[in-house]
Amino acid sequence: MKLNLEIAVASKPEWLEAVLADFPSFLQDHADCERKASAMAMSFVAKYPDRVAIIPELIETAVEELEHFQMVYKIMEEKGVTLPASMGEDKYVKKLIKQCHSGRNERFMDRLLIASVLETRGAERFKMVADALEDEELKKFYKMLWTSEAKHGHIFVHMAMNYFDRKTVYDRLHWWVEREAEVIEGLEIRAALH
Repeated sequence: MKLNLEIAVASKPEWLEAVLADFPSFLQDHADCERKASAMAMSFVAKYPDRVAIIPELIETAVEELEHFQMVYKIMEEKGVTLPASMGEDKYVKKLIKQCHSGRNERFMDRLLIASVLETRGAERFKMVADALEDEELKKFYKMLWTSEAKHGHIFVHMAMNYFDRKTVYDRLHWWVEREAEVIEGLEIRAALH
């Protein structure tokens, strides 16, 4: 059973050009995204402690994202790239979250499906980076991340189906994929994951 939808629009080649032209900035943003992804998984545990069927997976996902942050940070250290002084606002995520339902259950499903879409976009972009890099170690690292992000895209849809019927989940997921396409198309291109 397929547990996510594909993204509706591919990332532009200009995005990859921006990343390759300023890889240190991309690494900084990537590190921030991994920290935020870990925190997001744990925020589900904090906000929805009654959703016990998914708590183990959420904790596992949070730990995995934190490990990714640790790996990115190690690469940054090796390249002499420091962490940014503060985490920048992610306009992409903010624009998606603004479109969430407000009811507790509806918002819960929306947040899970946004997480799935985020991970799916991350997988697409990490694959683009992996395919373009010449450094074999970095290529291997981003290939590993691409497969991990794709897996997380599936996990969040699976989590939603613990609490909502399949049709409801897939109808809403399709809606989110369309919204994500609109948001990603409207963002300025920069050396950042989103």
